[in-house]
Amino acid sequence: MNILHYWRALWGIVWRELFRFVTQRERFISALVRPLVWLFVFAAGFRSALGLAISPPYETYILYEVYITPGLCGMIQLFNGMQSSLSMVYDREMGSMRVLMVCPLPRWFLLLSKLLAGVGVSVLQVYVFLAVAWFYDIKAPWLGYAYVLPALLLSGLMLGALGLLLSSFIKQLENFAGVMNFVIFPMFFMSTALYPLWKLQESSVFLHNLAQYNPFSQAVELIRFALYGQLNQHALYYTLVAFIVFMVSAIIGYTPSKGMMVKKGGPG
Repeated sequence: MNILHYWRALWGIVWRELFRFVTQRERFISALVRPLVWLFVFAAGFRSALGLAISPPYETYILYEVYITPGLCGMIQLFNGMQSSLSMVYDREMGSMRVLMVCPLPRWFLLLSKLLAGVGVSVLQVYVFLAVAWFYDIKAPWLGYAYVLPALLLSGLMLGALGLLLSSFIKQLENFAGVMNFVIFPMFFMSTALYPLWKLQESSVFLHNLAQYNPFSQAVELIRFALYGQLNQHALYYTLVAFIVFMVSAIIGYTPSKGMMVKKGGPG
């Protein structure tokens, strides 16, 4: 096997995921509508609770929207990572996963290629969301849109690797929704996506500790700082380590001789 074989396999997997994304327009619309509803409706409720005027000036309202925008970017990547893992479960049930896994390339490379394809889709969705938010006068510095790209790639890799890990435990597609409800919503609500840590500490020390060590919180903080041209080193290291742990665990999970696939009769 030479580098050309690796490149063809990578391009084939990425192209398949992009083609699936383009042909499934409802997937793109739902991924975009979800954070926009949170941005407009939730922030409007926040403004109403504060008794802010509907017309300018409404600086506090705008500041809150600016704060939660990175959290909603993380939401897009979280849901995309879980949806990509759903496709893995579906492919395993349909048998196409067997075709992928029996090719002579290393299993870790195939899983990483699948992960990169999902990350590319999630980054595209995030930038479309940021473009819509920009027209709504929720703007970051121009350089921030470039600085946030590495943060989105790393956070997307970490959340996608978590999705891969979960998909290695799920045997049937019917069990996926229940498992996801115990992952997506706790990770999102027990994080800094909507409220800062100090605000959570005022409410509950226990909730504050959960949010502080939540990998999704660190991914959101990485995006939040990068979007405004800053680097949060703690969030960077935490997200990187979480990605490595999730990815290694997912590779083990998809290895028939070592992982969960032994109990399921192989990857097909």
